[in-house]
Amino acid sequence: MSLTANWSYPTTIKFGNGRIAELPAACEATGIKKPLFVTDKGLAALPVSATTLDILEGAGLGRAIFSEVDPNPNEANLQAGIKAFKEGGHDGVIAFGGGSGLDLGKLIALMANQNISVWDLEDVGDWWTRAKPDVIPPIIAVPTTAGTGSEVGRAGVLTNTSTNSDMKKIIFHPNIMPAIVILDPELTVGMPKFITAGTGMDAFAHCLEAYCSPHYHPMSQGIALEGMRLVKENLLRAYSVGEDLEARAHMMSAAMMGATAFQKGLGAIHSLSHPIGATYHTHHGTTNAVVMRPVLDFNRSAIEKRIELVAAYLEISGGFDGFRAYVGELNSALNIPANLTDLGAIDPDLDRLTDMALEDPSCGGNPVEMTKENTRRLFEDCL
Repeated sequence: MSLTANWSYPTTIKFGNGRIAELPAACEATGIKKPLFVTDKGLAALPVSATTLDILEGAGLGRAIFSEVDPNPNEANLQAGIKAFKEGGHDGVIAFGGGSGLDLGKLIALMANQNISVWDLEDVGDWWTRAKPDVIPPIIAVPTTAGTGSEVGRAGVLTNTSTNSDMKKIIFHPNIMPAIVILDPELTVGMPKFITAGTGMDAFAHCLEAYCSPHYHPMSQGIALEGMRLVKENLLRAYSVGEDLEARAHMMSAAMMGATAFQKGLGAIHSLSHPIGATYHTHHGTTNAVVMRPVLDFNRSAIEKRIELVAAYLEISGGFDGFRAYVGELNSALNIPANLTDLGAIDPDLDRLTDMALEDPSCGGNPVEMTKENTRRLFEDCL
């Protein structure tokens, strides 16, 4: 079976090994003549970025790069990126890397020509209509991890550091869905094992929460189910043998599918993970993995029969309990910390974390209503 394809759902996707070479053609198709290449600090220093910039320069597109992107991007990173975009006279963004580079690249494009605050575009109601849609330059997304799926998302996560407690905010606008995505599994081969593990569990969490969300979206339901199967069959392979390009390809698909599916909703995994990540600067996907089993227990009364169905599809025996045990075994095999304490959440302010979790939009998609009392207990169960 050939693992090469062209897809137009949810956007135009160029999938297959070596397809980074098509980046200049993607720029031409979207009308980008002077792109700003946005990536994170760590990735900017690696050969994969230099090689990609060589491709751009060789096509006469320059090699302008912005890499002041923190692991949890914040408004200072965004303002610096907007400054680089404007001063360089750029007409489009190439968002390159993991979730941080992809999210910030999209938000730079969103905000470069707006005259409102980015916080006015938080994913609340119809706030996105406050933005001027016709001034958002085109975006091309090139992921180098297989987890967040931000390459096919209409939102970006930004940490607001101007408040008393850092808060991760979801910024949404439909026009920041990248016009073209290049999914090249070869770009993920150099990922460290802990990043392969954490990003892979992020993809699994997206699929699981979308599948369990009570909202109606049958297309997302099916995508989430198949995404979980791809993770089950390929994550440990990619983790154990980083050069396994077939496993890497399937994980890139699973990540993209998870982000497509979570249009149906997310839940307590993410509403807990976001404040923990903002407070302790933990890796997002790894944090999702740590809280996954306690959240399954928390939601059991509402999702048990649904989990029994997914367990059968994934050929996991034992129904809900078997699925829960599988998650624990997978975390252990990936060397995921056993709890939030081991992850670094020492002496947490549970009241503050609880308030942050309840403010997170993800909690609205949880199958069991989250309250101050039960959410605080849930945090305690994760420690």
